[in-house]
Amino acid sequence: MAKLYDSRWRKERIYFLQEQPLCRYCAEQGRITPATVVDHIVPHKGNHDLFWDKTNWQPLCKFCHDSVKQREEIHDKRIGCDVNGFPLNKW
Repeated sequence: MAKLYDSRWRKERIYFLQEQPLCRYCAEQGRITPATVVDHIVPHKGNHDLFWDKTNWQPLCKFCHDSVKQREEIHDKRIGCDVNGFPLNKW
């Protein structure tokens, strides 16, 4: 899997975060936070096609990626509420 995170990935990551600089999860809750991680919405588990599918990428801050997203993957559902107080559980 380490082969996927190479110089090509580093370049694509930079371009993606330049185009989408804010954390998607924070934005859904009305917060403005710079994104520092390109997250794979559906975990790629080494699948090259899924890894490079840009429609499977989302910008997240490190906090959301390392905490909220990890909990979601364990429980298989979205956690939290949007700015209007409605649940984010979209899965």
